[in-house]
Amino acid sequence: MTEPTATAPAPEPEKKLTLAGTPTSPDFIREIVIEDQASGKHGGRVVTRFPPEPNGYLHLGHAKSICLNFGLAKEFGGRCHLRMDDTNPAKEEMEYIEAIHRDVAWLGFSWGEHEYYASDYFEKLYQHAETLILRGLAYVDSLSADEIRAHRGTLTAPGKNSPYRDRSIEENLDLFRKMRAGEFPDGAHILRAKIDMASPNITMRDPALYRIRRHTHPRTGDAWCIYPMYDYAHPLSDELEAVTHSVCTLEFEAHRPLYDWLLVSLDTPNRPQQIEFARLNLTYTVLSKRRLLELVNGKFVNGWDDPRMPTLSGVRRRGFTPEAIRAFCERIGVAKRDSMVDVSLLEHAVREDLNARSPRVFGVLRPVKVVIETYPEGEVEHFDAVNNPEDPSAGTRSVPFSRELYIEADDFREDPPKKFFRLAPGREVRLRYAYLVTCKEVVRDAEGNIVEIRCTHDPASRGGNAPDGRRVQGTIHWVSAAHAVDAEVRLYDRLFSVENPNAEESYLDKLNPASLEVLPHAKLEPSLAGKPAGWLCQFERLGYFCADPDGTPGKPVYNRTLTLKDSWAKIEAKG
Repeated sequence: MTEPTATAPAPEPEKKLTLAGTPTSPDFIREIVIEDQASGKHGGRVVTRFPPEPNGYLHLGHAKSICLNFGLAKEFGGRCHLRMDDTNPAKEEMEYIEAIHRDVAWLGFSWGEHEYYASDYFEKLYQHAETLILRGLAYVDSLSADEIRAHRGTLTAPGKNSPYRDRSIEENLDLFRKMRAGEFPDGAHILRAKIDMASPNITMRDPALYRIRRHTHPRTGDAWCIYPMYDYAHPLSDELEAVTHSVCTLEFEAHRPLYDWLLVSLDTPNRPQQIEFARLNLTYTVLSKRRLLELVNGKFVNGWDDPRMPTLSGVRRRGFTPEAIRAFCERIGVAKRDSMVDVSLLEHAVREDLNARSPRVFGVLRPVKVVIETYPEGEVEHFDAVNNPEDPSAGTRSVPFSRELYIEADDFREDPPKKFFRLAPGREVRLRYAYLVTCKEVVRDAEGNIVEIRCTHDPASRGGNAPDGRRVQGTIHWVSAAHAVDAEVRLYDRLFSVENPNAEESYLDKLNPASLEVLPHAKLEPSLAGKPAGWLCQFERLGYFCADPDGTPGKPVYNRTLTLKDSWAKIEAKG
């Protein structure tokens, strides 16, 4: 057993998010566990495991499995193991192992002392393979990979026996030991189970158990040159750890007979039960690790933690919270059939959580200067601004105000359309928490661009209320120019522009060209300087934002987590 390199801190009390219509009865997996405990199966124990392959970063689909496996263990007084399925050294790296530690801990779960690796069991798995050979249940095959595929058959036609299938036990054992000793090149031989080449289940047509692969393993180095296949290592690792309920996704349903065959053939003392559930499929998202790797290697995104990626490190950097992801996983539940989940349900869970917790601040993304001619030069006032109207205990903060301000360029129109209630020539608007101002003049540069809007203010409207009770429809946010923090703001959006990019062979052609817009000249209120990476807030009227690790003390960087409302719903309605 290997000590974990990271453990999750005790999670904060979870903020329960509710959704009308969410079922409250146990799902089919929990019903199985309830029945097993009632019957005394496994001695009433509940041991689950989360077994990621360390060949990439975890994504939102893994989050569903993490929440389910760790959740089951917690609910039924058991434990959940974190086990790295490190059986393919050609694709595995310590970087991925460390990222898995971070992501599971961030999501709010702790494996404690129960961190394991398939490589912990390499010697035991090898001995099990020799046992299968001695029982006449495994053989060394010398066909090439292409020949094995040709012998496998089809869904409607049975496979053909390999000409090496009837090798003697002694010859198989000798060859297998020489495979381990490194006497053969890669691909020269494989070890196969001897089951039934005519089985209607192709998985049971003498599946591969071991292959020769000369790659340095991240944990065992060059101690091994043969490695077990996943379908072989998985059930036996479960058995060695005394797992009771091996919960996996539906694509492994056809592999369950092999899972059980191995346990029965080896007379194992523990018999875990494999249970399959529907994997997570999200609209506008790809959750294929192969495709995510293509996005990273092809530089279509800026690494595994790009905030547009559905990886847990990506959504964390974007500003999604573990509480929201856990609530989302609870809402979608566990089903027996694959279906597509609308990504807007995840975004709703994030908005709901951020609305309750995020402090409100002023940020101007596309600034234009406003000069209040009637306000004294050099004077500075401070106004109290509410930090979070959803949480009175959050209190207020002091926001500086001066003669020169920045407002959003979109909050001004020289020729305003109908129902435009923001600033325009001759129009009065409310500067939130401050004064009522009226536009008097527009200043342009030599190219005709607006560089300054000159206004007057009503000194009697301090706090933003007209003393005579006159009605002012528009309210806009602002930042004092003398106190503004220069910042870069990155506006992230969905990575794909079609609902089901997984259905597209040319899925890369469906990337959303507007998935990232960088605004290098944003102006923020001074309280936003020096915030740590991951700090969450709401820019009033603009959306939820998260401080990015790329920021510096002199110029912070903020990522847009989400807009305040689902803008895609409007796009789809128009479409």
